[in-house]
Amino acid sequence: MRFSMRSAENGKEASPIGDSTSQDDYGGKDAVVVADPSKGRWERSWPTIACGAGLFSDGYLNGVIGQVNTILSKIYGDAYDSSPAQSNVASIAFAGTVVGQLFFGYVSDHYSRKWALMASTVILIIFAALSAGSYGAGGSLHGMLAALTAWRFLLGIGIGGEYPAGSVACAESTGELKSGHRNRWFIMFTNVQIDFGFVLANLVPMILVLIFTENHLRAAWRMALGLGVIPPLSLFYLRLKLQEPEEFKRETMKDTKTPWWLVIKFYWFRLTIVSLIWFIYDFSAYSFSIYSSQWISLILGEDTALWKSFGWNTVVNVFYLPGAIGGAFLSDWIGPRHALSIGVFLQGLVGFLMAGLYSILDTKANVAGFVVVYG
Repeated sequence: MRFSMRSAENGKEASPIGDSTSQDDYGGKDAVVVADPSKGRWERSWPTIACGAGLFSDGYLNGVIGQVNTILSKIYGDAYDSSPAQSNVASIAFAGTVVGQLFFGYVSDHYSRKWALMASTVILIIFAALSAGSYGAGGSLHGMLAALTAWRFLLGIGIGGEYPAGSVACAESTGELKSGHRNRWFIMFTNVQIDFGFVLANLVPMILVLIFTENHLRAAWRMALGLGVIPPLSLFYLRLKLQEPEEFKRETMKDTKTPWWLVIKFYWFRLTIVSLIWFIYDFSAYSFSIYSSQWISLILGEDTALWKSFGWNTVVNVFYLPGAIGGAFLSDWIGPRHALSIGVFLQGLVGFLMAGLYSILDTKANVAGFVVVYG
């Protein structure tokens, strides 16, 4: 992946259109303007949307498998719960995500942001559809779960491609937006999209269970996975019309070799810190999202309607949005690093609070309190 993490790390950007220079984070040196004065507002904005909004698919496709896991457990009982498929179905996409990040990271740096995005979009469309149609030979449960696991792994490769290709291209495209507003739009079309995907990943299965009822849960879980085709499909045309970001055109690594020793020498500390932050975030956010429906089901008890469990889980994920949206604006006002520090500190406080009160919150009567604190 490129090291021009301009808006996400520095918190300051090139000057707005019409200015020739701006002050960066490193002693007031002149920064290069990447905006094209001939472009209108929409022309400067839609590449940011097209590049970043695909992360909504990541949020939905990763989040919805938690509800699918709960539905499969309810349909097949011990045959599913006692099989390796229970953990594989829920987590195998993350293995594919790592493969996709490494592969598309190289492709997007050395060849093309646009076509890396297009390839990951096509993978998402194909394997989201195949996941919904998973079938075992002769109607075999084992075969069906094996197929679903395989399709989820390949789907994860497409999800992984969205990070190095989509989020980095989105960051580069914000260089053409107005100074002082870039961080918020970058975050709005990356992290906020993921969190919004988490919300719909819980809301959609709830609605489907209400439509199909618990007598037809096989249709509900397949439809929930199948609807994951819509987000990448809706972006296909926009991404087809997309041009390479101006910053990528100027600083492309297409004809150069990566100086790995210099990268390690000068960036090892920053890369280590950023990597640790992402590891901790992903470890907590994705595990909390995927398994929260099962935790809430345990608290509510087996006699509670499945849609109610999914409904409470939707409320949990709705709490993600105010923090993400507020953090987007806060990043422009006080800088990303300070916003991150405040967010992590507050998250830690709530975590200690939840641990201390868990014996009280872990009851059906106090499920609303659990949802508020957990969210």
